[in-house]
Amino acid sequence: MATLFPALDALPHPDRTALRFGGRALTYAGLAAASAALAERIGGAGRVALWATPSLETAVAAVAALRAGVPVVPLNPKTGERELAHILADSTPALVLAAAGVELPAGLEELPRTDVPTDVPTDVPTEAPPGAGATGPEDTAFVIYTSGTTGPPKGALLPRRAVAATLDALEDSWEWTESDTVVHALPLFHVHGLVLGTLGPLRRGGTVHHLGSFSPEGVTAALAAGGTMLFGVPTMYHRLAGAVSGDPGLAAALTGARLLVSGSAGLPLHDHERISAATGRRVIERYGMTETLMNTSVRADDAASAPGTVGVPVRGVELRLVDEDGSALAPTASADGETIGEIQVRGPNLFTAYLNRPDATAAAFTADGWFRTGDMATRDAAGHVRIVGRKATDLIKSGGFKIGAGEIENALLDHPRVREAAVTGEPDPDLGERVTAWIVPADPDRPPTADELADHVARTLAPHKRPRTVHYLDALPRNDLGKIMKRSLHG
Repeated sequence: MATLFPALDALPHPDRTALRFGGRALTYAGLAAASAALAERIGGAGRVALWATPSLETAVAAVAALRAGVPVVPLNPKTGERELAHILADSTPALVLAAAGVELPAGLEELPRTDVPTDVPTDVPTEAPPGAGATGPEDTAFVIYTSGTTGPPKGALLPRRAVAATLDALEDSWEWTESDTVVHALPLFHVHGLVLGTLGPLRRGGTVHHLGSFSPEGVTAALAAGGTMLFGVPTMYHRLAGAVSGDPGLAAALTGARLLVSGSAGLPLHDHERISAATGRRVIERYGMTETLMNTSVRADDAASAPGTVGVPVRGVELRLVDEDGSALAPTASADGETIGEIQVRGPNLFTAYLNRPDATAAAFTADGWFRTGDMATRDAAGHVRIVGRKATDLIKSGGFKIGAGEIENALLDHPRVREAAVTGEPDPDLGERVTAWIVPADPDRPPTADELADHVARTLAPHKRPRTVHYLDALPRNDLGKIMKRSLHG
């Protein structure tokens, strides 16, 4: 297929900054040289794992692998031992890419390691070599692991076709050009930070400015230094909303940005209103999933969309709302802004399969090729989609992460002082939702402490999956079949 990075191959602006991470930066010429050198070394390697720290090396490695036609498995550096072992056993990477000097956990030390270069002289060849890796539109670009809602995380195979289609559709929706500099502090092991926030600017020929870690002060400085687009999750925008009324510099920086984009979960109306009141600007929202990349977005030229909508389907994506029996809602009901249906989508943005899970892949699609998202929504007469919740109750969106309740429950049940466990999400003004655990102790007189359980989950899975609230019960409510009735927990 056509190159994913025309600005790297043709180098129309070799001296333009491509990547900036804190005080470190690479021009397009520098990125072309560094990624070509790495592509030469890993071409034909098969799948490669990427230790996805928020660093220049992570971006260089992702670009190099894509230029070499090598599928990338991004790894969260905070992943716990069990989850990491599952991902490695499932994806079987041939080697791991990492920044030089970074210490890797025991599970990765067994793999051959390739350090990522960033200081390759720009007078060496900058074109990626014709490696053994395939670069057809259906060939896998990424294997990104989902939240593990009902068990261990599943690896979604994202083809090069889906990456290109999504980024080009957003070029249309957001009027995205090579003149834009995207500012963000998103993790680089999932779609939002890696595909949209890093590969998106590079495909357009623009600039990525990654803050390393989020702070209102960092956002202010980066936007004031020429940033034109800000990508964030609701937790970040919540903190900006809390600071902007008392910070003239932040207010001016947000006002001067061309586009403020929020995603990964719904942004509360109160935060929309506080930012708008202080800046006169709106935050636009978009909606996507690991398996689908981007489905909808508020368009840059759409001034009529109300806060809270995730916009209209992006170019090339078909979207329908279906009833509980899977039948499409009637045209009047699907455009009344009130009738709720499950979102199903199809288009070039979709993943191809779950790795090693033909059963899960088949269950995810309808007979006529629509992907079942599990998200419930309404749509108005103008086509604006509003997400109202999950079809299931086991997906928690906290701090920009999609967290599966099932895997946390399994981790809690491994604790020797836990007899029964259920996990739900509760509204949280900062995180969107907070992970809440409902515990039946093995010994009611010696229940494990909340801190002990949080540390156990953080060590087993990842810190952002730890329960932030713990309730202790004598028994969990169950139906006649023994299934836990989670809705009763909050009653």
